[in-house]
Order: sequence, then structure tokens, then C-alpha cells
Amino acid sequence: MFDLIISGAEIIDGSGRRAFRADVGVRGGRIVALGEMRGRASVRIRANGMIVAPGFIDIHSHSDYHLLVNPLAESKIRQGVTTEVGGNCGYSAAPVSDEVARERRKSFPASFGITHRWRTVFEYLSRLEEQGISVNFALLCGHNTVRASVMGGRRGLPGTSGYRKIRSLFESSLDEGAVGISTGLAYAPACFAGLPELVQLGKLARERGVIFSAHIRSEGDRLLESLDEFLAVGNESGASLEISHLKTLGRNNWWKLDSAFDRIEQARKNGVAVSADRYPYTAANTSLASLLPNWALVGNPETVRARFDNPRTVKRLVRDLHTSHPDTAFWRNVVVSQVLKKANRKWEGMDIATAADGEDPAVFAVELLRRDRLASSVHVFSMSEENLERILKKPWIMIGSDSAVRSRKGPLRLGFPHPRAFGTFPRVLEKCVRGRKLMTLERAIHKMTGMPARKVGLSDRGRIRIGCWADLVVFSPDSIADRSLFRNPYRYPAGIEYVVVNGRIVIDRGRHTGERPGKVIRGKDIRPYHGS
Repeated sequence: MFDLIISGAEIIDGSGRRAFRADVGVRGGRIVALGEMRGRASVRIRANGMIVAPGFIDIHSHSDYHLLVNPLAESKIRQGVTTEVGGNCGYSAAPVSDEVARERRKSFPASFGITHRWRTVFEYLSRLEEQGISVNFALLCGHNTVRASVMGGRRGLPGTSGYRKIRSLFESSLDEGAVGISTGLAYAPACFAGLPELVQLGKLARERGVIFSAHIRSEGDRLLESLDEFLAVGNESGASLEISHLKTLGRNNWWKLDSAFDRIEQARKNGVAVSADRYPYTAANTSLASLLPNWALVGNPETVRARFDNPRTVKRLVRDLHTSHPDTAFWRNVVVSQVLKKANRKWEGMDIATAADGEDPAVFAVELLRRDRLASSVHVFSMSEENLERILKKPWIMIGSDSAVRSRKGPLRLGFPHPRAFGTFPRVLEKCVRGRKLMTLERAIHKMTGMPARKVGLSDRGRIRIGCWADLVVFSPDSIADRSLFRNPYRYPAGIEYVVVNGRIVIDRGRHTGERPGKVIRGKDIRPYHGS
């Protein structure tokens, strides 16, 4: 007797090999049989004409807090994602110091509608488990979060004592369940870290058999130098590296892609275990504050916000923005996606140049940050479609959304989120496989399942084989499609009929069942892997 049988479908098992015809039998949350099945089952899905694949693994997620707001994980589960890896770009929900926890206790009710009641990774993951979630979730421990907890927002080297405290926080976080380390070198306070600090983190990752992912220091003007820095970390530490959302930002940097490929592929030949992820869109989404010079971001949040009340400092900020972004055309490609305060929502969906209404766009951007307490986020349209396709085709590139869970109602329906929150994985299958034929369906599924599972060390997920957890997605290869748009993002994809998490149906003929069978994946659940 099976709990579930899926019959009549083509199986793409996540390994990259060709599709084959088989039924899938599930019992106790795991796949227990493959082949033609005539036995009885509590539930049978007849999937004739459909594809059954492993549930998609979002290796680059930011759902740490959003899963506490919306544990149903609607925008991810509806696109076939069954496992999220959070804590990316250096920012994780834990661990946090008393000072950081106090700041979050003040801001979280307004930002997320939740109360911040944890400090450690163990406490945070336990809270997720207590409420239940619809997807599986694994956490990377964020360097920016740890550095802020040890040093605040100060510049400079941590010193012997600081290094010891930083390492201790990482070690305890890995002991308590984190599955890797991440850094966001484009953002404060990790932007103040130097190569020796990063090498130490890489050595710790290597010792513990976990990945070290990085939003590198620059993805535009200093892209190649930033890649050299992170690859040097891998070469000196032996860590398994993951380059977050590999891209070439800005038309004047598009030509650098071949040099970026050469650097990464030479490092791989030299034994550095490096891979990367990418989302299938040519616009980025980030905080408007990330466009500021690093000096403006030194200090704790109150110190940084206070700078915007100083007229002399504001003039310096505007002058520096003119230097870094002298062309007004740049600001026409920077669109306000979300703000914190209701009074500023009239600018959501508008580009900065238009919103400035004849005013200097740099002056407007600084004033918007002041009014919105530095909480504004933006879409930046600055990437090449041709480069995107070339990146996605590389065999060492995985698919990651770089987004948090969103929903069509409630606290997570705010502003104009990036469509990647709703359509990343269906878009790859629609545009890159069915449309442009950049890769086979089997190869695309591998980039979303078996490949990220192996990178993170999820030995019993990301594949359809006996003994693996039954994380499955059933979809129509002819109709799967991303329907989310920048001007109308809150649209779920088409063509996904069923999503199964740990043997339980969460999406049933396109409808969320309300089930929360997701598991918190801890370090003890992974198998160390040092390959690329």
C-alpha cells in the first residue's frame, strides 16, 4: 500500500540523463518504488502527458523572515520550489547580538508584522519548525550579520579578538544547523572586510565541509577584480565557492563576460571548487542605499540615517552619486520597487528620473532615502539579454531566484516586487528550453535540482530515485510559463499542476492545499561535498 502513486508521466530524475517513463510510488514521505505499479494507494495522480521532476531547489533565496510572515510560501511553492536556501548575500536571520536584536525588535512589527524573538540560529530554526512551513528550508550563516553583531558598522579589520568572536559565532551557528556561509561584499559592513578575513571564513567552510557563497564586491565596473578576489579565497582556503547571481552590470561592462568566464573556468581547471547561480531576467533588484558610497554606510542604522539630516553630508553624497552615475540615462533605468512609508508610495513603479520631476535625480534619490529611512528598494535595468543567455548555458551555472517569498494578499503584498519572486523557474523552462532552446529540458531540470542539491550537500533531495525524499513537481512542458510582469508582478505561473513536499501534496491541480510539510534542513542533514 502506497501513500501516493504518480502514474503515466515522463520522469526527469534531476541527474541530467534523458527522460524515461515510470510510475513513482511514495510511502512515509520518501520515494520507495519506480516502475509500473499496480498496487493500491491512498492517493493516485494520473499525470499522462506531464513531466514529473524533483522539486526545484532555490539555491539563492532571501525568505528568512518572509517564511515567518507567510509559511505557505505561495510565490515559491506555486513555481515548483520545494526547498529554499536562505541567508544569502551575507544577511541571515541569525545569529544576532543584543544590539542588533533590539534594532530588529523595533523595526520588524512595521516591516514584517512579526515580533523578533530570537538571537541564535537554533532559536530561529526552532521557530520555523514550530509554526510549520510549506517548503523545506536551509540557512546559510551571513557574514554581514555576524560582522554587524561583533563590530557594529565599523570600518577596518576585526583584530585578533574580533576574528576570534566572528569565528566563534560562525562555529556555533554551524553547530546549531546552518549549512554554509555567505557574504555580501557589495554591502555594509562586509564591504569593509579584506582578503585575510575572507580567507579565514573560507578555511572554516572547508573545515566544516560547507559552501561559501558571495555576492562579490562589484558586478559592474570592478567585476573582474572582484572575481579575482573571491577566486583567491577559494585558491587559498580550499573552500567550495558559490558566486551569487553572476552578471555584468552596466552596458559599459557587458564586454567583460568572456574575461569573467575565463577566470572562473581557469580556477576550476586549477582545482578551485567554484560554481555560480543566476536568475533569468536582465534587471536586478536591490536597496537604493546600495548605490551609495561605502563611507556613507559606516556605523549602526541610527548613525547612518542621521547623516541624511546633515546638509553638508547630503551635498557630499550627491556629489559622489554624480561621480559614480554621471549619466541621467542611468536613473531612467532605476525604478522604485518598494518603499517603507505610505507617503512615499506614489513613487513606486516610477523610475528615479521621472519621479524627480525636473529635479536632479541624485538629489531626489538621497531625499527619498532620507524620507524612507533608507528602506527603499529599486529595480535596476542594466544587463544584456545576450549575456544572460550565455551565462545560463554554462554547465556550472545553477538557477536561483535571488528573492524572498511573496503573496497576493497580506503583509507580503507590497510595492512592485521583482517577477523572479513568482516566475524564475517556470521562466527558464518556458523561455530557455521551449522558446530559445538554449538547453534540453533534462539539463535545465538538473540546474534546478540535482546540481544545487549536490553543491549544498543534500544527498537525499534533488533526485527522483528510491530512498530520496518525495519532493516532486508535476508540470506540462507545453504550457509551463512565467506570467509575472514588472508592472503586474503578483501573477502565479501557468502549467504547474501538482507540487509534493516530503510526500504530501501542497499544490493540487494548481491550488494550494494549506499543507505545511516542509522540513528545516540542518547541517547534520547534509553530506559535505567539495566539488564544483
